[in-house]
This record gives sequence, structure tokens and C-alpha cells, in this order.
Amino acid sequence: MIPTALLTWEQFTLHLRNPFRLSYGVSETRQAFCVRLAGDEGWGEGTIPPYYGVDPADMMACWERASRRTDPLPEEPEQVPGWVGTDGPAPARSALDLALYDRMARKRGVPLYELLGLPQPQPMATSFTIAIDTPQEMARLASEVPGYGIIKVKLGSEDDEARLAAIRQARPDVRLLVDANAGWTRDNARQLVKTLMQYNVELIEQPLRKDDIEGMGRVQAECPVPVVADESVQTYEQVERLAAAGVQGINVKLMKVGGLTPALHILRRCQELGLRVMLGSMIETSVGITAMAHLAGMADWLDLDAPLLVSNDPFEGVRIDANAVLRLPERPGIGVTLKADAL
Repeated sequence: MIPTALLTWEQFTLHLRNPFRLSYGVSETRQAFCVRLAGDEGWGEGTIPPYYGVDPADMMACWERASRRTDPLPEEPEQVPGWVGTDGPAPARSALDLALYDRMARKRGVPLYELLGLPQPQPMATSFTIAIDTPQEMARLASEVPGYGIIKVKLGSEDDEARLAAIRQARPDVRLLVDANAGWTRDNARQLVKTLMQYNVELIEQPLRKDDIEGMGRVQAECPVPVVADESVQTYEQVERLAAAGVQGINVKLMKVGGLTPALHILRRCQELGLRVMLGSMIETSVGITAMAHLAGMADWLDLDAPLLVSNDPFEGVRIDANAVLRLPERPGIGVTLKADAL
């Protein structure tokens, strides 16, 4: 913990219940960063996986600058963007943005969604992620969660069809979402989309590298289900380009876009463009997950399963039941509290 005048920040090592293999590599832990306003007035989170190329030192430098500010904190939602500004990495700005909104909603005694003028989120199921492994192991993991009705399958490696087939055989009842994490090429994406449709897939997430927006549109043109862009969406302008290319869905994550302010800007534009929306997350603590759950009234899909994947979440926040249904805590603000044994 670094003592400062306005805020402090803290790093947590999150331990994954199972090794997490994506097309980018394998990890068993992730580093999470949370900021806390002085007087315990608000919590925020700025957590991003290493493959996004964000230097933690740059995030901490952003918070160091913010901690020394002497101007008043925002008291109205419309003042938050100006206070946070555009300097610093997106996850660092996300942490400040969340903490400021949390403080504001707590002071008013209202939940975050009410402060933001959003519809009250109703209980809604999140997908449960199964990372790349052998087909047998992935099928076993799917069988161990019979109450979970939506499974997101990480692909983008060798034997993708065998992996998906094994899960479908183990769980003929489940809704299947496929996430390639930019692991396919244009050539094999075309064939894989045709092949994987026989397993009743509901969507294909990020089939191609993040900068191949034209290619994403071409995949969508031959895909009977929505192609959902994830890594390709870090700015409002990219949403416009993806929509123009014909992509049908967007995965919005607080950490990659810079917090609630830009996320809401993107979500409202998605509504105008007729794009379907997934609310996603990184491997985060319940600070980020619970904050995003307040936006669930604007989503077609939720992918907010980090509390199910992590064994040592330091916060209590959103509740996830045996059917992977999310329910917000009945507390003002984001609604998270630090567990007594977390420090």
C-alpha cells in the first residue's frame, strides 16, 4: 500500500482455480490492481492481462498523479470524464472512473445503476469459461457444472473441433459460445465457422487478429450467428468501423475502454446501430465485475464469471448462484466490501 493524500492502490495476486490457456499462452495467476479513495469513500479497479501490453508502472504513475491533485472530486456524473481525463492507460483510467462513481453513489445512498440512470438489472446468467485444454479435460470441466446453462469455450489452437465436440457431447443441453481470442486466420476461420456450426454454437467471438476489422466483417458475412468483436474494441471509433464492416456484436469491457463513462458511450451507440452486446471482463476482482453487472440491463449476453474462476477474490460483491445467475448486492454504490482476511 502506498500512502497518498487522495487515494491508495493495492496489488492482488489472483489464483485461478484451473490453469487458464488461451491462444496467447497459459497462466495460473493474474495481477489485479484496485484503488481506494481516502476515507474509504470509493473503490475502483484497473486490471489487464499481460497480452494487452500495458505496463503496470504506467498505471501506477497515473494513480500517483491523481493522488496528488487538490481540485475537488466530482459531485455529479457529468463531471467524471473531465476529472479523469485522457492521460494514462485505459485500465488506470477505469480504476479512477469506477472509484469516483462509487463514491458519488455511496454519498447519495443509491446503487450505481440508479446513479447512472440505467434500468435495474434483473437476475441474469453469466457464461462460464472453459479454457483451452485436452478435449477430455474440457469435457470434464463442463460436466462438473451441470447447473451452468451457458459455456464459453476458448479455442484458437489445434484440434478446435475435437474440443468443441467433446464439450457438446458432455453437455448436449448447454448454450455454447466460442471465443477464438484472435487465434484464427482468415483462411481457417472460414472453414472452422462452417464446421463448428454443427455443434449449435450461439456466437463466434474475435475469430481474427484485432486489427483485421475488414476480415471480421468477411467472417460475419459467411457466419449464420453473430460475430462478436472483443480485442478489436478499445475505442468508440472502432465500434463504428466494426459496424460498417458488418460485424453484429460487441464485447464491452471496462478495463480495455477506460471505465464506465466510455463504456456507456459505446453501449448507447451499439443500441443506435442495432449491435448486440456482451458485457465482459478480464480476470478481475469483484470490484470490476460488480461494477459491470450494474450495466446488465443493456446486455444480450453476460461474460462476468471471474469470481467463479478465481479462488481468492479479496472482495464481496455480486452474488453468483449454482445456476451462474448474477444478483447485485443490496448496498449503495458499486456494492463491494473488502473481505476481512484480504490484506
